[in-house]
Amino acid sequence: MSTFTSMIRQEANEVWEANFNHPFVQGIANGTLSLESFRYYLLQDSYYLSHFARIQAIGASRAEDLSTTARMAAHAQGTYQAELSLHERFMGQLGVTKEDLQGFEPAPTAYAYTSHLYRVAASGSIGEIIASILPCYWIYYEIGLMLKDASPDHPIYQEWIAAYGGDWFRELVMEQLNFLDAIAETASEKEKEKMKQHFLISSQYELQFWEMAYSLEGWPINITDALAQ
Repeated sequence: MSTFTSMIRQEANEVWEANFNHPFVQGIANGTLSLESFRYYLLQDSYYLSHFARIQAIGASRAEDLSTTARMAAHAQGTYQAELSLHERFMGQLGVTKEDLQGFEPAPTAYAYTSHLYRVAASGSIGEIIASILPCYWIYYEIGLMLKDASPDHPIYQEWIAAYGGDWFRELVMEQLNFLDAIAETASEKEKEKMKQHFLISSQYELQFWEMAYSLEGWPINITDALAQ
């Protein structure tokens, strides 16, 4: 008998394959991705992760047992300690300045993706919250595995691949998969449908996130520049 997570993973397969084959991801694998695009990605992803950790903390508050609360809280702390510290190291290597960070503005996709997560967290159950954040865990882990034998010339890309294909990240992914499968066993059909929809939407946003960074996405009108004139 297939699990709930394997079922929704299969439904999302087309968009996941698009994630794996996106030029941004493939550019990391073969080392051809421009550092400008990767630098842009780091800034946007750091913004995303700062909110992702908050969503994890909200999920901790919605859990019905203390064990799950503790683990979700640990995930929120891990997002800061592991992933954001990795980003900070990359930013130092790429010359991101304090002025760059102070002048940062989220791109439309980064803003929309985090807004989607907050919308789920505002009224959703712990199962809905986990379903909405699961693609971020799971897609990155699968990409890490897919690229584990890649050998891009730039050490930043090598380190990025190693981080998401490692055992520590696998454990986080498996824990969230087990959480969601356990919740789905007793969830109503209505709640499972909600969880599936949140999962599919987040999977689409993961794909858009690569495209956002690859194309250096901006707002149609730069209000900051307009106000400065």
